[in-house]
Amino acid sequence: MPTLNLNTNVPVDSVTASDILKDATRIVAKLIGKPESYVMIVLNGGVPIAFAKTEEPAAYGEIISIGGLGPSVNGKLSSALAELLETKLSVDSSRFYIKFYDVERSFFGFNGSTF
Repeated sequence: MPTLNLNTNVPVDSVTASDILKDATRIVAKLIGKPESYVMIVLNGGVPIAFAKTEEPAAYGEIISIGGLGPSVNGKLSSALAELLETKLSVDSSRFYIKFYDVERSFFGFNGSTF
């Protein structure tokens, strides 16, 4: 159930979006230790974002998971996702924020119930 929401001001074509979705799924699953079949990635391109007074390429992400997050994992996720965004969208790692949420099972819904 790990979910990664990524927003960027860079327009994203369908081919690039597909590559990012696949790569981000693999990264999140591997580093959090959950199967890829549990991972959801939401990618929003072309979102108006200003960072440090400019509209140069930037991104903001939030990752939510029931377990699997913590200081060492979060650092690895931040690094790997920043590298992905730099490679695929030319978003410099200094223009990418990510927030981590480790939630209780009862705070995440699925299939008409909670985990």
